[in-house]
Amino acid sequence: MTDEQLMLDVQRGSREAFVELFERYRGPIWRFFRRRVVDEGRAEELAQDLFLALLQGTTRYEPRAPFRSYLFAIAFNLLLADRRKAAHLPVETLAVEPPSIRDADLDTALWVQRSLASLEPRDREILMLREYEQLTYDEIAHVLGLPVNTVRSRLFRARMALKAILEEQHTPKAQVSHAGR
Repeated sequence: MTDEQLMLDVQRGSREAFVELFERYRGPIWRFFRRRVVDEGRAEELAQDLFLALLQGTTRYEPRAPFRSYLFAIAFNLLLADRRKAAHLPVETLAVEPPSIRDADLDTALWVQRSLASLEPRDREILMLREYEQLTYDEIAHVLGLPVNTVRSRLFRARMALKAILEEQHTPKAQVSHAGR
């Protein structure tokens, strides 16, 4: 059964359909928030808020776009609202998920994570939606409320910005000093 069919069943009052959607998306939604919020507990609260909002808004759901993009749009809006509430607090650093990779790859993963954190928030968000959440260009367009071509160009610019940061950080200091002579 597709996500869209399950959501239509939720509209008709099916608890089982909601449980199935919850099981399918609780991990991806929690990871979405965890990558963007420093406090793990807050990420969990936001994930719970999302599923509550999904239940409360079932009557407004129309299968005009893939359910997944509908769900991530709710997540993105909750995240923006949470950031607006916390605007008076110090800027959070990007959350680093405990890596599940070999130690040899840990340095590389942390290097990329730090580089990603140094991007402009708009660039970082579009890259994370594509690379971490694996959303399609159409889904990202739906989540961000942008035309698909704008998504393509912003994603290209974000990738180029990340590449420049990675290259800059990778250049050995000796080459930089020597080049300046």
